[in-house]
This record gives sequence, C-alpha cells and structure tokens, in this order.
Amino acid sequence: MSGGVEWGLHCCVVLSGAGAPVPAAKLAELHDVSQSYLAKQLQLLSRAGLVRSSLGQAGGYVLTRSASEITVLDVIEAIDGAQPAFRCTEVRQRGPLATPAERCDTPCPIARVMAAADRAWRESLRGITIADLVADVSRTTPAEQLDRARAWLRA
Repeated sequence: MSGGVEWGLHCCVVLSGAGAPVPAAKLAELHDVSQSYLAKQLQLLSRAGLVRSSLGQAGGYVLTRSASEITVLDVIEAIDGAQPAFRCTEVRQRGPLATPAERCDTPCPIARVMAAADRAWRESLRGITIADLVADVSRTTPAEQLDRARAWLRA
C-alpha cells in the first residue's frame, strides 16, 4: 500500500469537518507534506468522485458525499487501485522441478490463501467509513487540539 493512502485518509477526515472548501496548500501545510505530492493524491480522490475542487478565493477541496458514505476501501482503491495486493506468478511451474501448466488445474494453495486474505482485508475496510475514523479521532484527540485545528483551517 502506498503512502498516498495515509495522506488521502487524513485529508478525508479533515475535509469531513472543515465546513468549507480547504485549499490543497492548506492541507499540505497541515500535514507537513509536499504540496505537489498531496495534489496527486487529491487528484486521484477527485477522479474517483470522493472529493471535488472548486476554484477561486474561497476554493479548495470538499467531500462529494457524507463521510458516512465513504469507506476506507474507497480511498485505498482511489489511490492505489482495486487490484489485489498479491499476484500469483505460478512459481510451481518454474525451475528444475516445474509442474507442467496442464497439470495445474486448481489454483495454487498459496494463491488461494492470499486471495482469501485479500477478500477479508477488503471486506473489513469496506465496513469502516470516514465518519468512523472521525469519531475515533474525536475520542482520542484532546478537544483543545481539535479546536485549534478547526481554527487553523478557517484562518
């Protein structure tokens, strides 16, 4: 999983409570990350329909729907794509003791295990929304720090 996923999730959490569009430069400064790097992640989120940008002095990024309707998996797939993390290359068909392709009539046991793990991982992340993350951040972050962050975003 790329580092862009982490930044994308953080941005979605921030945008869910911002109350107004937040410029990419402000998000980059808040997270102490390169503006050009973050802009790429925001573009990917935009292409996936999770955020949209508006131009002008009051412009910036906003979520396109409620934080309770955007899952962690949505963000991961927007940034890293939907392909499985593991790709079987049929190792059993290689080397001096290779099994002929015609004898490989069932999926490799390793590929089966990895596919099952990928399905479980995706199902788990499909069940967690940005709103769930926001609630957890609210529970675990001191209120004064959250207030300072909201004020900083408005400034």
